[in-house]
Amino acid sequence: MPEIPTSLPPVRDTRRSNLAVPPGSVDCHTHVFVDGYPMISGRGYDPPQSTLEDMLDMHSMLGIDRVVLTQPSVYGTDNSAMLDAVARIPDRARAVVAVAGDTSDGELESLHARGARGIRLNLDNVGGMPVELDEVPGLVKRIAALDWHVEFLFQGDELPGLLPLLRSLDAPVSIGHFAYMPAAEGVGYGPFQALLDLAAEGNTWVKLSAPNRLGVGDLPPWPDVVPLARALIDANPDRMLWATDWPHPNKFVVQPNDADLLEQLKLWAPDEDQRRRILVDNPTALYGFS
Repeated sequence: MPEIPTSLPPVRDTRRSNLAVPPGSVDCHTHVFVDGYPMISGRGYDPPQSTLEDMLDMHSMLGIDRVVLTQPSVYGTDNSAMLDAVARIPDRARAVVAVAGDTSDGELESLHARGARGIRLNLDNVGGMPVELDEVPGLVKRIAALDWHVEFLFQGDELPGLLPLLRSLDAPVSIGHFAYMPAAEGVGYGPFQALLDLAAEGNTWVKLSAPNRLGVGDLPPWPDVVPLARALIDANPDRMLWATDWPHPNKFVVQPNDADLLEQLKLWAPDEDQRRRILVDNPTALYGFS
């Protein structure tokens, strides 16, 4: 068995952001990693200990009020660590879970009661795909009855081959981390143009998150990301979301300060109304915050 690499911890002393955010702002993609919860064998990384308290300390420096916790691949379909965290702040948190194709409707309803509002399909990491692609439409049809969505994570060049599936689904689709588009390819890159088309069509939501995963280096500035973000916002500002990706798992060299990530919104969405929609209105609608 190859040795599993250990991810760096996040920057613990988050600085206070110089971007004021509106009340009700949501960080739409974070994780918790807590000792005592079993991880799958063959995982791609060992995560740093990153608790709910750590996350809330980070959010307090950024002015973020609400959060969407997303199931990381290292836990497979055991959503316990995440759902236990949601249970401690139920009015402020939602979850995107990983489930197997044979999960019963009753189990899905139980997850809904615990704050789940979507399922995650991570094509990029070991343990992130608990169902086969041909099983996805049937599973999505069942979660649509709960007003859930399905979130995908994949490499940008995979998008053209996934378009028929994505367009066929009966529930809203969310795509994480700019769909991992290589920022240096620019707005004219074919798969990115397909992403713009999906956003414009209205059933696809895009997380403007993790610019440090787009081949532009781990630390700011990230100038090549700015035109991608602006093109996506122009395509459909009502389908854009923002997230930190805290604690930035599967990173091994250096970590950004989360204030740097929030402040990218000044470059991506200079208009205050656009930022309010991205930070408050859009996630409130997709994740069912009241």
